Amino acid sequence: MLTAPHSIVFPLLSNLHNPELTQALQSRLDQKTKPLGALGLLENLALHLGQILGTEMPVLNQPQLVVFAGDHGLAARGVSAYPSDVTWQMVENFLAGGAAVSVLARQHSLALTVVDCGVKHKFAPRAGLLIKKPTDADTGTRDALIGLAMNHSQCQQALANGQDIVRALPGNVLLLGEMGIGNTSAASLLLARLTGIDIAQCTGAGTGLDAAAVQRKTEVLRQVLQCHASATSPLDAMAAFGGFEMATMLGAVMQAALERRVIVVDGFIASSVMLVAHALQPLVLQRCVFAHRSGERGHALMLDHLKAKPLLDLGLRLGEGSGAALAWPLLQSACLILAEMASFAQAGVSQKAE
Repeated sequence: MLTAPHSIVFPLLSNLHNPELTQALQSRLDQKTKPLGALGLLENLALHLGQILGTEMPVLNQPQLVVFAGDHGLAARGVSAYPSDVTWQMVENFLAGGAAVSVLARQHSLALTVVDCGVKHKFAPRAGLLIKKPTDADTGTRDALIGLAMNHSQCQQALANGQDIVRALPGNVLLLGEMGIGNTSAASLLLARLTGIDIAQCTGAGTGLDAAAVQRKTEVLRQVLQCHASATSPLDAMAAFGGFEMATMLGAVMQAALERRVIVVDGFIASSVMLVAHALQPLVLQRCVFAHRSGERGHALMLDHLKAKPLLDLGLRLGEGSGAALAWPLLQSACLILAEMASFAQAGVSQKAE
């Protein structure tokens, strides 16, 4: 068992590397009616999904797209182009079906759940909304320039909430989404602390800051890093810099990995959570499909650090899980290629001459 700070215990993940299954999957792909490797990265994806689910014929059941929402005290420092009220307003937009991720979830028949992990708002209960706030999280995280964004107890509660959310969800696929004004700052801080990359390289425009505002944001974040110089372990960094939505997502990721679900990682914020997850247990990446390369500065650095190869590169920087939803049909196609595409023998098609 791996004991993490803050009293959370994550069971050790098993190594999914299975040479016999990998060979069987590769052989199945090679016998399809096509030149070897002709479907390119789609074949790699099919093999990967088979490895995650432990079968030559992977089937994706009841995919769950979960948007984790939370407010950030650091937003008061002017690190975002939008006011913090946009967090709760966008949650309402998700629930009303008007956000990009809402549209994409409908298009692809993805079950959409929105989680209030620590939003500065009291939502009316309704279908599709979970209220999972740690104690004293009604106003979001604290200003990280003053103290820890969340105390150790709150971080532990958020991690446990994430685990509980996944335990209650059906299916074998978790698609990650998030909403939180100020969370690109939190992600940049985690990137800088966990990789050692200078904060100037990790900091981008977020919700649309101009160059001068990005410079101011960078200086604020540099001060935050100095303020929490001792927060070097993965969960200490999460508590110092992260958001309630990010800590809750981390707990969800670790539970999904334990349950051997396919984890579809969205953009910059979700990938920063994966930095923490990877630092805790590197084998978590065996369960992950990275949806896309974000247009946010710093995301490419995260992907390089994790040695992750995203499926799409569309210049997205919206968050919400929009990139994960857009990548979803590729996962479906990869599974269908394994299940339904004929082999040379089945189709009576001659193979390449030796």
